[in-house]
Amino acid sequence: MNGTAAATGAASCRFAHYFVVCGVDTETGLEPDDLAGRCNNASESKYEERQEKQGFEQSPIRRSFKSKVLVHYPENTDRNPFNKDAVNMLCMPRGLAFRTQADSLEPQFHSFTIASDDGTRSYGFVHTFYEEVTSAQITTAMQTLFQMHHSLAGVSGCLGCAGSFDPARDTLYVSKALCLLTPLPFLQAARQFLSQLHQAVTSHTAPPLPLESYIHNILYEVPLPPPGRSLRFHGVQGPIMCQRPGPDELPLGDYPLGEAFSLLGVDNMVQLLTCVLLEMQVLLYSQDYQRLMTVAEGINTLLFPFQWQHIYLPILPAPLHHLLDAPVPFLMGIQRRDGTQRSSLHLPHEANLCFVDIDNHCVEAPEDLPLFPDQTELIQELSEVLLRFGLPPQGGVMTKPVTTSPCLSSLVLEDLMEDRRNGNLGGEELAVLERLQALARRCGGRKLSDGGKTLGRVFEEEEEELRSAKMNMQLREVFAGRFAAMFGRYEEFVIHSAPDLDSWLSNREGTFSFDKGSFLSVQPVTHLHFMSRFLETAMFSSFVDGKVISRWADREPLQQLFDSRLVRERLYDTDDEDSRNCRYRKCTVLFESAQAIERRLLKADHTAIHPHLLDMRIGQGRHQQGYFPKLQADVLAQGQNTNKTDPKRSTPTESSTLDNEQRQVHAHNLRQSKLLDLSPVAVTQTHRDFVDGLLRECRLKTKRMLMERMGKESLELGQGEANITGLQENTLIHGLCDLLERTWGHCLQLKQGKSALWSHLLHYQATEGKMEAPAESPVQCEATMRKDFRTCEPVCCPPRFVQTMSESLSEVGRARAWIHLALEKKMLSQHLKELLTNQELLRQLYKPHAFLLCEEEREQFLFHLLSLNTVDYLCFTRVFTSISIPYRVVIMPMKKLSIAMATVNPWVCVSGELGDSGVRQIPKNTQEIFFQCKNLGRLSTLQLGQENSGLLAKCLIDSVMVYNEITGHTYRFPCGRWLGKGVGDGSLERVLIGQLVSPGGEEDAGRWSGTPPELASPSQSVRTVLGSLGGRMQEEMREAANNLVKHFHKPEQERGNLTVLLCGEGGLVLSLEKFLLHGMKSSRLFQRNVFVWDFVEKAVVSMETADQMGDLRGSTEPKGLPCDSLCHYVNAINASPRNIGKEGKFQLLVCLGIRDRLLSQWLPLLADCPLSARTFEEGALLRDRAAVQSLSRILHTLHEFTITLETALVKGVDL
Repeated sequence: MNGTAAATGAASCRFAHYFVVCGVDTETGLEPDDLAGRCNNASESKYEERQEKQGFEQSPIRRSFKSKVLVHYPENTDRNPFNKDAVNMLCMPRGLAFRTQADSLEPQFHSFTIASDDGTRSYGFVHTFYEEVTSAQITTAMQTLFQMHHSLAGVSGCLGCAGSFDPARDTLYVSKALCLLTPLPFLQAARQFLSQLHQAVTSHTAPPLPLESYIHNILYEVPLPPPGRSLRFHGVQGPIMCQRPGPDELPLGDYPLGEAFSLLGVDNMVQLLTCVLLEMQVLLYSQDYQRLMTVAEGINTLLFPFQWQHIYLPILPAPLHHLLDAPVPFLMGIQRRDGTQRSSLHLPHEANLCFVDIDNHCVEAPEDLPLFPDQTELIQELSEVLLRFGLPPQGGVMTKPVTTSPCLSSLVLEDLMEDRRNGNLGGEELAVLERLQALARRCGGRKLSDGGKTLGRVFEEEEEELRSAKMNMQLREVFAGRFAAMFGRYEEFVIHSAPDLDSWLSNREGTFSFDKGSFLSVQPVTHLHFMSRFLETAMFSSFVDGKVISRWADREPLQQLFDSRLVRERLYDTDDEDSRNCRYRKCTVLFESAQAIERRLLKADHTAIHPHLLDMRIGQGRHQQGYFPKLQADVLAQGQNTNKTDPKRSTPTESSTLDNEQRQVHAHNLRQSKLLDLSPVAVTQTHRDFVDGLLRECRLKTKRMLMERMGKESLELGQGEANITGLQENTLIHGLCDLLERTWGHCLQLKQGKSALWSHLLHYQATEGKMEAPAESPVQCEATMRKDFRTCEPVCCPPRFVQTMSESLSEVGRARAWIHLALEKKMLSQHLKELLTNQELLRQLYKPHAFLLCEEEREQFLFHLLSLNTVDYLCFTRVFTSISIPYRVVIMPMKKLSIAMATVNPWVCVSGELGDSGVRQIPKNTQEIFFQCKNLGRLSTLQLGQENSGLLAKCLIDSVMVYNEITGHTYRFPCGRWLGKGVGDGSLERVLIGQLVSPGGEEDAGRWSGTPPELASPSQSVRTVLGSLGGRMQEEMREAANNLVKHFHKPEQERGNLTVLLCGEGGLVLSLEKFLLHGMKSSRLFQRNVFVWDFVEKAVVSMETADQMGDLRGSTEPKGLPCDSLCHYVNAINASPRNIGKEGKFQLLVCLGIRDRLLSQWLPLLADCPLSARTFEEGALLRDRAAVQSLSRILHTLHEFTITLETALVKGVDL
């Protein structure tokens, strides 16, 4: 439906909020802009030293001078007050620029975004051109400055060259900016309007109406297009189109994504988007301000349905470069100065910085950046879209901006073009117009009038605009489809625990609104690295919070749109494919979404009121070529009270919809108005807010780490046993490393390398004189190694071990290794506290506003880190798996018989999650050995043996202690049994199960943390229990089997040590041994200790004898597979060269039986053996048929699992 539309009285429903002119104030004269002239790589101290020299060494033509807002209309609006200083700074980020006729005077265009205190965002569009200076005062001042530069700096002037100025020969020009502030990003329409306005100024002929008429029209008479509609309004020289998506379409995104992809390439854009999604610090770098905005806004539109929650300043003016010290995630852009290289930039934050050099088409991403889910397939789909529009996917293409400013002076052709857009041409007329278009293209076209464009050019620009809009929509739909596939089931994991909004808000920090563990458990394995980190971001948290709040309030429009898309996809998706194995699906609505925007751009739904003559004083609005006129203020200031209104268009719903479209920044973030305030008080308060934010973030992160590690979150949600996956733990620790780097980088002015923390450690090391000697060769004597690693405690400077861990580690990698190691040793808070004791060094390294110079907050920060000592971490051991670790093994004999150690020649083999140490011989007459080998991970088992070298070669071992000399961890391997022939079970080798104990010593084993210690090897005392506790033993057996079932039902990264569940205290082997020992007639059958293996051996002999007797009697009954397998396994174990004793052999038989799914068959076979009646009492569990069948069924449930045994358990057995 076509009609004439008028703007309403409410400013929020107008196309534009303000029209602004910035430039030189001839009344105040020239004032050097020292802040705008500062290079972004100059620290404050260095800049102040150079500033005086700069005035003489640099030509005044090349210096920056302060600009001012000359006029702005209207004076103010109710809901969007005018920020004069901020708008001036963003219109002219480098201040005023002077030129002569020897310089390029091409006009420039750029845009910016500015947010108000309530979070609503406005967009500024700036057309900068050069106007001849007519003020004698300005010309004289420039001449004086140039003469001072020429004489004092000793520069030989080159008259007529760029950078020189002679008023007798040169014409002086100064920059002036025309700016339009709009509530929505109407990039193309605003650009056309400003361009036409400037063309009218430079034209030989005056425009049809005074410029005030066009400015008044766009400020007060042009409304916003209704959602889902297009609007046509008139500029100075032709019609301009703009459109607005409907409520079921993606939000307005007018910035050309094709240009962003052409500049950086598909791979780099996906990498940049990944960094933004993970809320890293992103710094854009380009000579062109508009390129900074194009890339920033392009990435911002691809985030749907999520929203950036932190500092967003795509154009960071030079006076605001102190914000590069911000210790928070940010997305900012700085201009590249002529000749400046990336290596010359001194940035305080680089450890987690994504640096985007747009002009050189490269992205420097932080280390360990995870891949975006299905990244290869996504890049392929995006490349196909770009190729359809004729753009190369690899990028590096310099695209020219689309300038659509039709200059049709022929009213007939103008009307014809408008009728074509509105669909008012008949078939014959449309055919004529198409023939004119084809003819214009074939012939190259002729200008329709002086200064006008060819008809073919007009059509080309129109088609280019449409092509760009369609490409934008298709690229955005690809990403929207990916997020819909990744988070299609997110609603199932949202936790609604609060009864009302007030209670939820009051307990926000202590409430978990999303079940992250369950959500990750249904994700494809290849997505986990990215997804686990994304779930910790503020943008995802805000997204989930919006879903929770929607129970009591209206949903956010973006979330409502996303949810409706998910519902629609479920209706058409009949595939019940498992989400963990789902295939990549391409977007299916690319062309459908592009058709909607094509329809709006080809046919205008509404037309705004045409510009008209205003009630102006005589003599006002006179045209003077090349000079922007002094506007009549009273006419433009009164416009809002004289225009027509349409009450149907100013409804609260419309206003609310617009606010939601604009709102991008949430209330808990720093207000942009404060960030843009340059007053010393405001700058101090800004950094004060940063300090408070860091302290709050530290408190929340440490609390989250404690709750996850101790399992409180799962317990509160009623999910039973608490476990944290290794992936989630690594994600939280990665976040802690990032927090420490940002904290140490706040207001840092002297840094070595990219890591702020590592740089401080090196400075501290050098200052304190603790620089260690170069690393020795790996072949060191035991005493030297032991001394080196023990004396490095508890120095906070980088230990030699971290410095020489690996040559491939960067400064950032070494800082993370140091944090991981300190956290595992429970020394992080103590080390950092020692690091901060050197106040003189802190004052040298940091600016006064730095967090590390705030004593009270610093102490609270360390206190929160100290709380992490209450839990155990193996983050260093499990992350740095390829390094070499020194271990010390100490054998602890029973104290009364310790002299026996002198008669044996023991050896050990230590095994862990990552491998084993191999056999290590312990020298005679000693009880310990020190060796170095590749990181074994968390230790699990230890093989202890000895060479049988005599009758006295026997000892009673209490335990074996293993010390990790780097992390300080101590592992205790209980034994409590004899080692030697002729005593105990005659074992010369035992496999012991270990438990992690306190780094401070074994006395506090099991009591040193809130995390329960792992189970250990069964002790000798439990083997003497032969009472009648049958029910209790059956319960223990069921519990041991149940633990195994639960182990395999957990995600793989969440599972514990299987060997502990099999062979440890309370494990399957010990429980089954108790079951078989119950009711055994030991006094009649055995002379000494009772061992289950004796019964098993005799039972096998009995079976084999019965089988042989059956063969002699000609029996045809088959022996049966269970009987054959039992005999075969027992004989193979006895034939093993390992002398592991009777207990070890029984343990090996159980482990092999459960692995090969035979144990449940062997148990009834042993129960039915005739030997059982002679060996066991009447009430023994083995003679209770119901108990045996019940146990057999329990063991049968373990058949569905694949059990892999450690090499230490099955070594030497040939099956």
